[in-house]
Amino acid sequence: MLESAEKQTLESRWDESVADGMSESELLLYRSNILGADKRVTNYGGGNTSAKVMETDPLTGDEVEVLWVKGSGGDIGSIEMDGFATLYMDKLQALKGLYRGVDFEDEMVGYLPHCTYKLNPRAASIDTPLHAYVPRKHVDHVHADAIIAIAASKNSRELTRQIFGDKIGWLPWKKPGYELGLWLENFCVENPDADGVVLESHGLFTWADTARDCYDKTIEVINTATAWLAEKTEGVAAFGGARHQSLSAADRRAVAARLMPAIRGFVSGNQHMVGHFNDSDAVLEFVNSANLEPLAALGTSCPDHFLRTKIRPLVLEFDPAQNNLDAVLEGLPAQVAAYRDDYAAYYARCKHDNSPALRDPNAVVYLVPGVGMITFAKDKATARISGEFYVNAINVMRGASSVSEYVGLPEQEAFDIEYWLLEEAKLQRMPKPKSLAGRVALVTGGAGGIGAATAERYLAEGACVMLADINEEALGSTSQTLASRFGKDVVRTITMNVTDENAVAAAFAETAVEFGGIDILVSNAGIASSAPIEETSLALWNKNMDILSTGYFLVSREAFKLMRVQDMGGAVIFIASKNGLAASPNAAAYCTAKASEIHLARCLALEGAEAGIRVNVVNPDAVLRGSKIWEGEWLEQRAGTYGTDKDGLEEMYRQRSMLKRSVLPEDIAEAAYFFAADTSSKSTGNILNVDAGNVQAFPR
Repeated sequence: MLESAEKQTLESRWDESVADGMSESELLLYRSNILGADKRVTNYGGGNTSAKVMETDPLTGDEVEVLWVKGSGGDIGSIEMDGFATLYMDKLQALKGLYRGVDFEDEMVGYLPHCTYKLNPRAASIDTPLHAYVPRKHVDHVHADAIIAIAASKNSRELTRQIFGDKIGWLPWKKPGYELGLWLENFCVENPDADGVVLESHGLFTWADTARDCYDKTIEVINTATAWLAEKTEGVAAFGGARHQSLSAADRRAVAARLMPAIRGFVSGNQHMVGHFNDSDAVLEFVNSANLEPLAALGTSCPDHFLRTKIRPLVLEFDPAQNNLDAVLEGLPAQVAAYRDDYAAYYARCKHDNSPALRDPNAVVYLVPGVGMITFAKDKATARISGEFYVNAINVMRGASSVSEYVGLPEQEAFDIEYWLLEEAKLQRMPKPKSLAGRVALVTGGAGGIGAATAERYLAEGACVMLADINEEALGSTSQTLASRFGKDVVRTITMNVTDENAVAAAFAETAVEFGGIDILVSNAGIASSAPIEETSLALWNKNMDILSTGYFLVSREAFKLMRVQDMGGAVIFIASKNGLAASPNAAAYCTAKASEIHLARCLALEGAEAGIRVNVVNPDAVLRGSKIWEGEWLEQRAGTYGTDKDGLEEMYRQRSMLKRSVLPEDIAEAAYFFAADTSSKSTGNILNVDAGNVQAFPR
């Protein structure tokens, strides 16, 4: 029996010393944030909160009642003041005179902008009437797992009555919208002493006349349900008991590392998708259970869960006891095809004359007995959040199936939400994806100046980046800087020596588990040495060859393996050097190794072309700023060769160039971006010099 957080009651996060002196709208923000801070209260982006506040009308100067309510697409845990829509309550009340009945309720959304207070640009959500027509000052709507477990039970009405008596009512399933807002108003009128209502298969509404009372009531109701479920499920084997045993943590990740690139290749037909792996205790209990397949087939109940996880997951035919991974991979095309056919049939059964066209028919959630859950979406955050939503669904199924019979959302109702014209309009308003959206890059030498600048350029264009470097301290610092700008979801690190075959293989496996696969390899790890040939030791020669030639071979080999499994093409970019084309004095080992890189790239371009894998080279020269190789001996050696110091060396290189300009890490990053982006989709086997002009390095 899983002793999970779902069995623990919530503690109040309300701090009166923080809330003291806040305005009503500020209290709404505070209440929203502390409710959304715990995913047991509501899932990311799910639920909404509101307050009816007296404000000054900017035209008349009169005091008017204004509804502050979470705007469309927001998240109460991270919302700020500009995330709330504000609407005149008298105008919202006036909308009742325009309502033509349930068959026309969607048109009411078009009237909401006419109710806007102070020209607030934040769009009001479909749930606005649900808050407006509850005749109390403060309203919370959340999707707590404990509540939905009751709401998704076959006898949810009876259970609600048994647990809460008359204080919390119950309403049957109704798609969110104007009609449900009127239902809530009618319930409140008929039950003036009720503190809230459970919506079948959906969630919880609670209300009060102060922000603090509303918050306390929400927490109290969730805790009551949590305690009741804990008592009723004590000693009950969840999901029919265990059928499988989990693999070890390392073995689970090893299986995921092989499965995820294969799945990614199938699901990325329309756009590059990013993966997420979850092997938490809650997930393992479910995927190992006897009732996994029948429960998974029922789909989710709460609309928010369903929109993120699709009609149902795909259960892979993996047997941890037999470790039949090769057979699963061999059968994966047929399983994916069967899921697509099933989804297309669901669309055909349920579509209306005006339904949007069939969307991506691939599964979002993949369940693997003994291993965990894999999710794929258009970006890493969405993939992670989709997994979190399915964990919510697992918790709901655990509770409902233990105290009653779990009931998923009826198929037609699920379709009508998934293909809701209002939802389609929201999707159409989404901004155009960035040029590297959904792409995954691994950058070696990722903690150095060129590596970090390249990672930053890729992240700015929507990519996910695995930073690999041998310098663990520098790697952590670079990662922290990039994560603070672009978010933790899209940046990962791994300490890796490019000359260690096992370490390189492990790095690519880690990239596969963290992001689903790889699209871009930037081979950038490097050293530099300077010595006359007579003073060049065999060890120095081998060190250059190991890192700059063998290291580039090893990372390219692993990238090719992964890219071929995905069958999506890819881009390999070598950061070589001007010295690979133009010889320099006292640098035979370095120049020869760099020339080896360039010729290796030519060979790989030939091999990768039939698989759509492009291989190109960027040749920098004299990138001093931020570069690790321009520290210590190399700087001293090159300065000594040319009889100058660091400042003089940089000026010497600048004046030596045809354009008389310094070459910066950002310049190399721009070239690496060009070779990674679709703008260079017809380029392979090329060399791009970024050296401010050096006639000796002109490719011939």
